[in-house]
Amino acid sequence: MIYIGCSYATVYLIYMKFRATYDGNHDSFRVEFLVVPVGGLSVLINHDFSPFEILWTFSIYLESVAILPQLFMISKTGEAETITTHYLFCLGLYRALYLFNWIWRYYFEGFFDMIAIVAGVVQTVLYCDFFYLYVTKVLKGKKLSLPA
Repeated sequence: MIYIGCSYATVYLIYMKFRATYDGNHDSFRVEFLVVPVGGLSVLINHDFSPFEILWTFSIYLESVAILPQLFMISKTGEAETITTHYLFCLGLYRALYLFNWIWRYYFEGFFDMIAIVAGVVQTVLYCDFFYLYVTKVLKGKKLSLPA
């Protein structure tokens, strides 16, 4: 219930309270380029061909590439605000820590979920360049700006 409540609160804040901070001029990423391939992949590669399993697989696959629009916007504008970079770093760190969770679960429980592991590795790899910029710039007190 807490997770669902926080999710609704986040959506409310994004679309209502902080709507004026949205920069539509730089947001030109075509979301259908993520949703359609992820939808197709989730129908083709899943554990059990049932509606709930396909939806779960879709959510796992989509989460692994959901950062691409934000990274695209940063690359297009060439910089990001410090609070945005901290937020993105925490999101990436969360997924990177999941890798340790899967190692732990495999070692101690024998649990292995190839879909979740591959999606997590893909997401962590997508973050690697951002992590490097975060450590070399933001942690040194500079604003994140991409090299010219």
